[in-house]
Amino acid sequence: MAVTETAVTEDAPGKAMAGPTAVQDTSAARAAHEGILRRQSARESAARTYARALPIVPVRARGLTIEGADGRRYLDCLSGAGTLALGHNHPVVLEAIRKVLDSGAPLHALDLATPVKDAFITELFRTLPPGLAGRARVQFCGPAGTDAVEAAFKLVRAATGRSELLAFAGAYHGMTSGALDASGHASGVRVARLPYPQDYRCPFGVGGPQGAELAARWTESVLDDPKSGVPLPAGMILEPVQGEGGVLPAPDDWMRRMRQITADRSIPLIADEVQTGVGRTGAFWAVEHSGITPDVMVLSKAIGGSLPLAVVVYRDDLDVWEPGAHAGTFRGNQLAMAAGTATMAYVRENALTERAATLGTRMLNQLRLLAREFPVIGDVRGRGLMIGVEMVETAESEGWGSRAGWGRGGDVGAAGVDECGEGGGGDGGGVGSPGSGDSGAGGVGSLRPVPPRPAASPALAAAVQRECLRRGLIVELGGRHSSVVRLLPPLTITDEQATAVLDRLADAVGAVARDHVPPGGRQQQGRRRSGG
Repeated sequence: MAVTETAVTEDAPGKAMAGPTAVQDTSAARAAHEGILRRQSARESAARTYARALPIVPVRARGLTIEGADGRRYLDCLSGAGTLALGHNHPVVLEAIRKVLDSGAPLHALDLATPVKDAFITELFRTLPPGLAGRARVQFCGPAGTDAVEAAFKLVRAATGRSELLAFAGAYHGMTSGALDASGHASGVRVARLPYPQDYRCPFGVGGPQGAELAARWTESVLDDPKSGVPLPAGMILEPVQGEGGVLPAPDDWMRRMRQITADRSIPLIADEVQTGVGRTGAFWAVEHSGITPDVMVLSKAIGGSLPLAVVVYRDDLDVWEPGAHAGTFRGNQLAMAAGTATMAYVRENALTERAATLGTRMLNQLRLLAREFPVIGDVRGRGLMIGVEMVETAESEGWGSRAGWGRGGDVGAAGVDECGEGGGGDGGGVGSPGSGDSGAGGVGSLRPVPPRPAASPALAAAVQRECLRRGLIVELGGRHSSVVRLLPPLTITDEQATAVLDRLADAVGAVARDHVPPGGRQQQGRRRSGG
C-alpha cells in the first residue's frame, strides 16, 4: 500500500504560539535563523542561486513540508529542482539507506560490482522503454546530470567519428563546459541551434501543430541542405519537456518526427530525462508519451532517491569506449543506488505516474481558470506534475474583467493548450491558445499567425515567488527572462495538499496583480474581479 503524506494543517505558516515561553522560543529561533543566513552570505560563493530568492534555513522536512530554523513551515514545490520524486525523507527511502548502513556494506565502491548496484541496474532496466531495455548498456558517471550529458556527448562522438551536435533553443543541459555549449544561452560553439516548438511564443508566430511542423521542416532543411553550414552531427540532444526553458512540453508528433529524422540519417538521438524522468510528467520516462525509443538517455535527479547519482543508458552497439574513457571517483555511490532503487520501485508499484498525470491535469485546469481572472498570467502549461505559469506585462485596458472568474475545478473549454503541449483548438484569442487552422495531413496548410504576445515579466514572477514564500509556499522561477513560476511538487502530494498549493499561489498572484501598475497605466487594485 502506498505511504502517503500527512496533510498540512497549519492555518498560518510562521505564526507564533501564544504565551511568554513561546515568544521567547520564537525569538531565539529567529535569531539563529538570521545568524545562519548572515554567515552564508559572508562565506559562500556569489554563484549561489536559490538561497537568494528563498532565505530559509531548513531543519526538518517530510514529504511536501519543510520546517525552517525560525519555526516557519512551507509547502515545497521546488522538490530539490525535481530531485525528490517521493518528497523529503520518504519512509521507503530512509529504510533503504538504513539497510545499507546497518549491513556494513562499503559506501564507496568506484565501479566495482556490488549487490546494491546490481539491484539498482535491475530495477532501472525494468523501467526503460521496451525498445531500449533489451539491448541497453549503462555508464555510471560523476554524480550530477551535467557529467552524464558530457558522457553522452563523448559516447556519440566516439561511436560516429563526428564532432558537431544538434541542440534546441531554450535548452538546459547542465553547467559544465560541454553541457553549457548545448544549452540555449551558449555562443561561439560548434553546436547547431534548432527551433523548439511552443505555442505561446512560437518562433514562427503560429503555434500549435503548424508551428511544430515548421520546426520539423527547418530541422530537415538544415540537415539536408549542403549549404546550411551544418555538417552531419554526432548526435541530437533534446528534452521531452524543457524545464529551465520555461516548462515547454514537446508535442508528441514532433518528438516522433525528430526520431524519424535522426534515424533516417544515422544520427544518435539523446533524450535528456534528468528532470522529466521517474514519473514526473505522467509517464515513467517522458519519451513514453510519444512512444519513441531514443538511442541514449541521460538520467539523474530522481533516480538517486534524493542523493547524488547520474547515469547514461544507451544502445549496446554504441558501446565503443575504451576502458576509462569516462570515469568518476564517486560513480559508485551505494547509498544513492539503494535510495534510487527504492524510489523507482515505489513509483512503479504504486502507480504514481498515473497519479501525476491525473492530478497534473486537474492542477493545470485550475490554474487556467486563475489565468482567466488575472491578465498578468500570460500562459499556463506543463505535463503531469511539471507545471509552469508565465507572468506577463499587460495593457491597462485588459483589466481583471477580461477573463472568466477563478473557481475550483471545471473545464477551461476549448481555448486552452492541453497538458501535452498539443494545442486545444479554440479561436486563438484566449490564454494559451495556439493558432488554429487545419494543417492537413502533416502539412502547414494556411498559416494563421497568433496575436502578438505581451512582454514576459520577470519582475512580476519574482514578486509572485516572494508572495508565495510569505504564504508558506516554495516555488521556482525559470524560462526566458525568469518569467515563469514553476511547480515541481513530489509525486506523493495529496489532493488536500494540492488544493493548499493552488490556494496559496492564487492568493499570491492576486496580491501581485492588485499592486501591479501596467506600463503607462494605473494600479489595478480598484478593479472588481467580476468585471462589472
